[in-house]
Amino acid sequence: MKCQIIWIGKSRDQWIKQGIDEYSARIERYVPITIVELKDEKDAACEEGKRREAERLLKQISSNATLIALDERGDQMDSRQLAQFVSKLRDAGTSELVFAVGGAYGFSDQVRNRADKLLSLSRMTFTHQMVRPFLLEQIYRAFTIINKEPYHH
Repeated sequence: MKCQIIWIGKSRDQWIKQGIDEYSARIERYVPITIVELKDEKDAACEEGKRREAERLLKQISSNATLIALDERGDQMDSRQLAQFVSKLRDAGTSELVFAVGGAYGFSDQVRNRADKLLSLSRMTFTHQMVRPFLLEQIYRAFTIINKEPYHH
């Protein structure tokens, strides 16, 4: 299984970039990972802007990929549940697992409808920038749980 992370907008802050680099390198020990940053729309507060972001995002996803879209309306899982979810996908032969993080105004319905799962990291609100290292850390944690490593305790 390979893992792809797609997000809308550039990662700007240095500490965010450091977190992304750190955890993507850790994930790489378990699965190949690619991160794609897509241009955000200046008018993403309106539906047309979100539609254009969605078109760019959906072009990056192969038809056989499993898409997990991070969305405030999504299901919440604890770390062990995420590990079980990823493990089941892997064991079922999923070849490509894609996690998508929307821009500042979230996703259009196009993305939500394509998603195989909507996932919420928390009921709290985080910036779309901060979610990036949080997501990567949780993916890394899931693989350590799957491999029965002591990182998660």
